[in-house]
Amino acid sequence: MTEKRVLTLWNDEGVNESDISILRKKSSEIPVPLDKKAHEDIKSLVDSFTNRNDAVGLAAPQIGINKRIIVFRNKDREEGQKNTEDIEVLINPRITQTRGEKVTMTEGCLSCPEIQVEISRFPEIKVRAFNARGEKISKRYLDFVARVVQHEIDHLDGKLIVDYEGNSYYPSEKQSFFEKIFKG
Repeated sequence: MTEKRVLTLWNDEGVNESDISILRKKSSEIPVPLDKKAHEDIKSLVDSFTNRNDAVGLAAPQIGINKRIIVFRNKDREEGQKNTEDIEVLINPRITQTRGEKVTMTEGCLSCPEIQVEISRFPEIKVRAFNARGEKISKRYLDFVARVVQHEIDHLDGKLIVDYEGNSYYPSEKQSFFEKIFKG
């Protein structure tokens, strides 16, 4: 088991400077063909993701690996259902095409606990990447899965949901905490 802790911008004590320095850094590409280290990083990411019930996607920087790898569920799932066939890994993903009028929805993020932000994203994207075996792929993603892929690719560039201008929502009992964090 190579599960790792998910890095966060803050915790109940305040801002996590060491986590921030990793989350805000642009990730580097993985050389293909994949070497032993790349396979270990992919396994760590997949293990960290599949052992959670609260995630639809996860990017390598979120577990401290500054490499361009994301993992996500490519189908909606029933609560509590864990099906590893519904998981997709993209290495060095690049969005090559966007289609449709942007759709605004609230998004949460494991690295930004207890906050949600309204974000506008494309409903259809085309992505070029490598799969977990290091094979070149080109795929089209729609609607919710397209949103998840765009969110995870943001992580690879050091961008988080709190960087968007949309309305943000957090528990009212945490108002002073968040005001302090965002004013700081």
